[in-house]
Amino acid sequence: MKIVHIIRLEKSSEGILGALMIERRLFCVTLERDDTFLKQGMYHCQRFHGSKWKNTFEIEVPGHTAVLFHAGNIEADTAGCILLGATAGKLRGQRAVLNSGATFKAFMEHFQEDSFTLFISNVFY
Repeated sequence: MKIVHIIRLEKSSEGILGALMIERRLFCVTLERDDTFLKQGMYHCQRFHGSKWKNTFEIEVPGHTAVLFHAGNIEADTAGCILLGATAGKLRGQRAVLNSGATFKAFMEHFQEDSFTLFISNVFY
């Protein structure tokens, strides 16, 4: 089973920016809501097929459903999921992850299996 690690680097009112590593190699940047309910720790992620996101992974979070990895650029593009992008930057004056669609597609191409383990840690105070 593959190991994915998100190291959260920056928190502001525009979201939480992090670095995502697959098997100890830097892969992309992430953006989450600044009021995320995902705490530091270990999570099981399972392949998910929904109506909006046809093929992605769901993070199994007690008390929550459909916490997904998906494409999007700014904090408003997520209701609690993790957005993936190639780089961090600004979009319409807001903190953003860029080139998200292609980055999400490349992320999904890394996984032949239907699940992986996710570790989340914070380095900001």
